[in-house]
Amino acid sequence: MDDEKQKEPEKPKEEPAADNTGKGDKFETTPIIERARQEREGLEAANKKKEELLDREEQIMAKRALGGMSEAGVPPEKPKPETDEEYTERFMKGEVNPLKGLDGTQ
Repeated sequence: MDDEKQKEPEKPKEEPAADNTGKGDKFETTPIIERARQEREGLEAANKKKEELLDREEQIMAKRALGGMSEAGVPPEKPKPETDEEYTERFMKGEVNPLKGLDGTQ
């Protein structure tokens, strides 16, 4: 009997490989629903961060508007005064109506 045990080679115990932790690739082992939940959580986090950034941007724009730094606070450019020669040239081209405003209408 002892001879029979010695003749049979012992089977080595199967141990999991060091790099085989059973977790594997998430996309291969994770069910579709779990992946969808993870994606949703990622999108919710990104949306929350974007919302915070938009709130900060709104606050900055409000401070600019109240502080006179907005585009609406810029005074309009004054028209360049027209010389007599330029007026005469426009009159000769017919761009000026000399009777405009004489009868009280514009």
